[in-house]
Amino acid sequence: MDNKTLFLKNPEHYIPQFGGYCAYGMSEGYKAPIQPEAFTIVDNKLYLNYNLDVKEMWLKDQKNRIEKASKTWEKIKKGK
Repeated sequence: MDNKTLFLKNPEHYIPQFGGYCAYGMSEGYKAPIQPEAFTIVDNKLYLNYNLDVKEMWLKDQKNRIEKASKTWEKIKKGK
């Protein structure tokens, strides 16, 4: 199966977390743009970061950062 077919079968699987904003920034409570090369995949989920330096900080405490970012993202999605 080619990549396009895989994507079309399950596009949600490939959507970046936190609306495509920087995961590190989201863990700090704000939305920030990303650099496409600064990404990680954790438990089959795509996380993007502001740049490669921020990605390194993200990697040091990834589990905790994901938890914090998830809470922030829920608030943003609800408009709070």
